[in-house]
Amino acid sequence: MKKLLFVLGLAMATMSMQAQENQFSMSAQLRTRAEYRNGSIYPRGEGDAFTSFINDRTRLSISYVRANNLELKISGQQVGVWGQDPQVNRDGRYDLNEAWAKLKHGNVYAQIGRQPLVYDDERLLGDLDWNVAGRSHDAFKLAYEKNADKLHLILAFNQNEEKINSGTYYAAGGQPYKSMQTLWYNHQFNRPMTLSLLFMNLGQEGGVWGDAKTRYMQTMGFHFTAQPNNWDLVASFYYQTGKTASDLDISSLMASVKAGYNFNPAWKATFGFDFMDGEDYQWATSSRSGDFEVYKADPTKTRAFNPLFGTHHKFYGAMDYFYASSYLNGLAPGLQDIQLSVDYKATKNTAMQLAYHYFLTASDILVTDGKTLGSEIDFQININLMKSVTMMIGYSTMFGTDTMDCVKGGDHSKWQDWAWISLNINPQFISRW
Repeated sequence: MKKLLFVLGLAMATMSMQAQENQFSMSAQLRTRAEYRNGSIYPRGEGDAFTSFINDRTRLSISYVRANNLELKISGQQVGVWGQDPQVNRDGRYDLNEAWAKLKHGNVYAQIGRQPLVYDDERLLGDLDWNVAGRSHDAFKLAYEKNADKLHLILAFNQNEEKINSGTYYAAGGQPYKSMQTLWYNHQFNRPMTLSLLFMNLGQEGGVWGDAKTRYMQTMGFHFTAQPNNWDLVASFYYQTGKTASDLDISSLMASVKAGYNFNPAWKATFGFDFMDGEDYQWATSSRSGDFEVYKADPTKTRAFNPLFGTHHKFYGAMDYFYASSYLNGLAPGLQDIQLSVDYKATKNTAMQLAYHYFLTASDILVTDGKTLGSEIDFQININLMKSVTMMIGYSTMFGTDTMDCVKGGDHSKWQDWAWISLNINPQFISRW
């Protein structure tokens, strides 16, 4: 009898240990967002009417974790706008936004495949979750993580199709770069304080099909956070050098500082300033027409900072006038963003934010209002309706200037606003054995 009890106890202990060795999880996401656009992305001009639509994302993700040495995730999605597919659809759109494996050994792991790259506050590398499709890279990541230190090496080499001979990359439509090597280091100090260092070498192609040349741009800098007492402090600085795809010499920088103060668990106020370097321009007036013509001060160089693959929607106003969309006629005057926001947690399940942005160009633009682009007001409410179900509602308006018309188009005298409502349903199932 004692032997039987011993065997049963040993079997139960073994099963308990095995229960920690394997985990399977499945998650589904249905995110539907209705938008009213009356000057979002780009300012509307004379005669432009508002537009509205409903988009959605349907995602199904499965992941498997085995002990401490293997992790696998596959996530497929279909995205689009209500009405773009026929009722009887024989050509459904479906792709993979994630498909990667992670092999672990002690404090080191290697991750390979299609994966989002999310680092620090997502200013340079983010998953762009606001966009209905998100953003993923095809990359190899080698990482060392132990205690307070993390060191990641990310490598990518892209082609648009399998080749038989000659040439690489060339055509547009795939990943926006040919090669990438990134080194990222993060240290967590004993106090609530972190410091990240990043270096990226990005290979980009210019030229024509069959005769393209790869040119390399380097980005380097740091990201710092601290939380002394009731404060949330964030600072970032990055510098870019090297060559653009069109063979221009690069010398540009960006800087950001942000300070938030938590008055109590319900109220928080944040002040911030972002600076994104821009081109120097020379302006001339045509003697015949009287119209302005613009010329780069030095056509062999650029001072326009490239924010790379960040989630720009988080930083430069919710209406996405800057970096989530381009300036007019290839202009790149940079950006200064002075911002003030107030967060209020009304209940356990309801949070609100009111944000104000004052935008200016970083370089001189010779029009009536000089560098001033305008002011944007953003309001958002997040409501947790129930477990795994969240509703978000937002409204924004922009008060532009003549300078805004010059660099983005449209007519600033027309009312510019944007409203949206989103429902996110994201249940998850986890099984361990």
